[in-house]
Amino acid sequence: MRVVIAGAGLAGLSCAKYLCDAGHTPVVVEARDVLGGKVAAWQDEDGDWYETGLHIFFGAYRNMRQLFKELDIEDRLQWKSHSMIFNQMETPGTYSRFDFPDIPAPFNGLAAILSNNDLLTWPEKIAFGMGLVPAILRGQQYVEECDKYSWTEWLRLHNIPERVNDEVFIAMAKALNFIDPDEISSTVVLTALNRFLQEGDGSKMAFLDGNPPQRLCQPIVDYVEARGGEVHLNSPLRQIELNADGTVKAFQIGGIKGQEPRTLTADAYVSAMPVDPFKLLLPEAWKEIPYFKKLDGLNGVPVINIHLWFDRKLTDIDHLLFSRSPLLSVYADMSNTCKEYEDPERSMLELVFAPAKDWIGRSDEDIVAATMEELKRLFPMHFTGNDQATLRKSIVVKTPLSVYKTVPGCQQLRPDQASPIPNFFLAGCYTMQRYLASMEGAVLSGKQCAQAIGTAV
Repeated sequence: MRVVIAGAGLAGLSCAKYLCDAGHTPVVVEARDVLGGKVAAWQDEDGDWYETGLHIFFGAYRNMRQLFKELDIEDRLQWKSHSMIFNQMETPGTYSRFDFPDIPAPFNGLAAILSNNDLLTWPEKIAFGMGLVPAILRGQQYVEECDKYSWTEWLRLHNIPERVNDEVFIAMAKALNFIDPDEISSTVVLTALNRFLQEGDGSKMAFLDGNPPQRLCQPIVDYVEARGGEVHLNSPLRQIELNADGTVKAFQIGGIKGQEPRTLTADAYVSAMPVDPFKLLLPEAWKEIPYFKKLDGLNGVPVINIHLWFDRKLTDIDHLLFSRSPLLSVYADMSNTCKEYEDPERSMLELVFAPAKDWIGRSDEDIVAATMEELKRLFPMHFTGNDQATLRKSIVVKTPLSVYKTVPGCQQLRPDQASPIPNFFLAGCYTMQRYLASMEGAVLSGKQCAQAIGTAV
């Protein structure tokens, strides 16, 4: 069976990979000249890489890890110590750690929380722990039921002090969906916590050893092409052409960068595009179908990713850091964490600027200046006195519409991979799967989409 897939992000590529495994022939078309979608990356004139986002792989990402195993690239994941590290804003230049001991879950997570006395008091830890009991005992069913509350509302419902939000979950909410706790659905945070607490290595983190298009996406392309599939860049989907009965007749592909427009026909068709551009291409005949109509409530969240190159080392920490800053979400010194970006003498910080809604329209210069002011708070020792660190270069990557904004009520809007149109399917982290808006969610959605195609067509 021939299947045309629009979008060469992780959802589209994983869908193609699993279709190959089932004996089908996928043809992937991608609008841009780079693989990866939300994990795309580029090289500047100096040969330095800059990325769409700061991408972290968790132990709980079972489908992603299985994909690495099947591609024989597991050694490309650089696992860090089993810890979560937060900046202490009250004492700049210091950190607070949640260290997970090597004991079974959920006891390792509970031990990590209880052993940290920097951020939470004992009464706060006990109140928070009691609030999590239903999630631990009832699992995902309870987690899904909580989608009607924001995380802040969930905390209040369980009489958990507001300071728990201030100390820990402002940083975590921004890391999970680039928004604050009063906006994010409690289902998102509880899903993450449930995985962290239920799986012994669930919260353990890894960095890819290099840029995602080459080190992760290209091996999937090689796998697909070796089995008869195709992947084409610079091939934007312009129109979904329909038959008289409303099924898909063809994908009309635009001609850019010297290529001619063309028509692709197949036995089945997949949109693995983000939800926002897909809605723009939705055929008029489909717009009032409830399955597609509910997509109106799913909208991308703005994200800004910042890369700063310095003339010296700012930190030796080889890990993800939660900034606890009003403007920044998470960051890492990629010269420590990533093999390809390694530099023993100088730092390259990659930072996520969130929430970004008030900044996405500002100039790169304004965003870098605001980030530098935050860094002076995080690393005061390097930005005071006569011998201050010098910023050598900066690159800002703006994504006005990134992953869907996971506000309360979104769960019921997320579509299954199989649509009401018999030969049309969806893949993407916004579609219904248990890992929400994440790389794991994208890979799992692609796998589920491939399974749905095999069943339906």
